[in-house]
Amino acid sequence: MALRILPASAGTGIVFRRTDLDGFEIEASGRNVARVSYATSLMKKGVLISTTEHLLSAFIGVGIDNAIVELDNLELPILDGSARPFVEMIQKAGIRRQRKARTYLRIVREVELREGDKFIAVYPAEAYSVSYAINFPHPKIGRQTFCVQLTNGSYLREIAPARTFGFMHEAEALRQQGLIRGASTENAIVMDRDEVLNPPLRFADEFVRHKVLDLIGDLALIGKQILARSWRIALATPCTLRWCRAFCETSRTGKRLRWMRLTPPRPSPPRPV
Repeated sequence: MALRILPASAGTGIVFRRTDLDGFEIEASGRNVARVSYATSLMKKGVLISTTEHLLSAFIGVGIDNAIVELDNLELPILDGSARPFVEMIQKAGIRRQRKARTYLRIVREVELREGDKFIAVYPAEAYSVSYAINFPHPKIGRQTFCVQLTNGSYLREIAPARTFGFMHEAEALRQQGLIRGASTENAIVMDRDEVLNPPLRFADEFVRHKVLDLIGDLALIGKQILARSWRIALATPCTLRWCRAFCETSRTGKRLRWMRLTPPRPSPPRPV
């Protein structure tokens, strides 16, 4: 498996390119979200790219607006199960400002979406912050909450290192679906019904921090930097992805939802690649 990140011109957004399929490209957009329950996947004309959320989250965390992601497989590498290796790779390559001004998606009034026990809401704010709550019936997880504002390097310190996690009793079923093919105790927190099998944790609340990481990656499919406070209480991603899909559909048709508007860049944030 090989992955390469290339610079892209202003206005390109994030585009995935399957080098094993004659360079077929899939834009990282809510319009291309595939109906896959386990990981955030994109599909266009039958071509699939799976497990995009960690890299998309890293792009938001370091301020990348435009990039081409080349890969020769349908699934992105899981690396150590967090976004930190992607962040380090991007920082090592370097980030360049572009001439075109960035626009932000500003939330102008609250909006909430509920589906059973899943809940996501966004509220007006002057910066991008995320709050998350989980409640797993596992003795090492239970109820956890976490809130972070994506300013002053907080993503790199508090979110990027948090690893994905899974349960031994679910692993075989996921592999039969063609998922988590590279998963192991080297790149995920693995648990049986009572214990963490590969301690130590990087944070006492690493589980909910990783959910924040995933949520940031999912919301990246909107295609704009966000000025909002986002809350989520959920166990899976479909609720968020339907929200992203709704936004992208209104953008495609030229309509605007009453609870959002595009704004020019504020004076302070940089405009990186």
